[in-house]
Parts: sequence; C-alpha cells; structure tokens
Amino acid sequence: MSPEGHILIVDDDAEIRRLAGKFLREHGHKVTAAQDAREMREAMAAGTVDLIILDIMLPGANGLDLCRDIRRTSNVPIIMLTARGSDVDRIVGLELGADDYLAKPFNPRELLARIHAVLRRTQPQGTGMGTGSGGQLAFSGWTLDTRRRELTNPEGAIVDLSTGEYDLLLTFLEHPQRVLTRDQLMDAAKNRIATGFDRAIDIQVSRLRRKLDSSGGPEMVKTVRGAGYFFVPEVVRS
Repeated sequence: MSPEGHILIVDDDAEIRRLAGKFLREHGHKVTAAQDAREMREAMAAGTVDLIILDIMLPGANGLDLCRDIRRTSNVPIIMLTARGSDVDRIVGLELGADDYLAKPFNPRELLARIHAVLRRTQPQGTGMGTGSGGQLAFSGWTLDTRRRELTNPEGAIVDLSTGEYDLLLTFLEHPQRVLTRDQLMDAAKNRIATGFDRAIDIQVSRLRRKLDSSGGPEMVKTVRGAGYFFVPEVVRS
C-alpha cells in the first residue's frame, strides 16, 4: 500500500507517538515522530509533510508557539492536541491557524477520521460545494484560483490561506449575497468536525475577514445578528 499522506506527530509522550504512529501506519500513512521543536523542524526540513499532529504541552517552545511559527512560512494542515475541556487552548489554536483540534485522551479512529477530513480539504477536487467548470472566482478586484488554491488581492499579491480559511471563502463565493448559518457554513466547508464548539466557525470568519479587509476596501463578510453571515460582493466565475 502506498502512503496516503506523510503525517508528522509532534508530542513529548513516547507512548502516544508509538501507538498513534503504529495505528496510522496500519492505515496506509507514512509517519514521522518528533518529541520537541528541534526534531519537528528537522523532520520538516527533511521532506514534504502533508499534515502535522501538534501537542500543545511540549517542553521548551509549546505547541501554540510552534503553530504560530509554522504559519509564518507554511500552510501545512495542523491538528492540535489539547487538554480535555481546555476551550482557551482551542480558541487560541484556531486563531493562530490550526485546522482542527482533538482533546486528550483520544480514540485513534477519531484521530484518523479527522486526518482524512483535513487531507480531503487540501485536495483541489475536494473544495467546498464544487467549483463547476470555472477555475477562477473574481470578486471586488480579488481572484480565487480554485485549481491552484491561490487567493490574489487587487494589487496582484498572493494572500496565504489556511485550509479552513480557503474552504470557508470558497463556500461564500459559491453562495454569494445570501445569508448562511453557522451550520450551513460548517457543512458546506466540511468543518462538521468542529460541531460542539460554536466559536470555531466565528473564529474562522474573523480570520478570513482580517485578510479580506487588509486592502482597505468595504467589508465583504457581514454578520446578520441571530442568523449567520452574508457575503456582500458579486462573484464572477471564469
């Protein structure tokens, strides 16, 4: 069986690295394990990593610091491992660019399901509600290239998007000028894994807004109190 993806497990608990690594290898993934920031950076420098499982509680630089560092140079998907019930860690992790989170202790099958969900969202054929025959979606001077998964601002610069931000933006562009509820956004953007944590979609919208509003134009995503969110610009497919 050829590997479905290269997974990097970053956790200082040797038993978690061993058991999770064994389980993921049995299900077709290539796995590299790291116990701290140094080993994580060495693994990333040695070859392509498709997804990182990143524990928050690490010696030295913690997982939140590492997530922030990774996002400065890479959009590789990140699943954070958090202490059960630690909503603050989950919120901060999502704000820093994590794509999902999982509380310890966890069921290996749930971890596998979340990995597969995130990896599907990184594939061009698995984007949102589908992009039809058009490869580009234009709005207010911006362009989203769905084949390259690239967002270009009105000045022609590429704006980095995390997997979750890309899925959310694509969902808005496929359903412009209509109110979308949180549940609709999570379903359409394939973020149902965040169910039970209501602020997850709000955090993703907030992060996307900051990037879209960086050019100083009018607000594109409006909050409809008690209903959801509304994408204002007209969208042209090409």
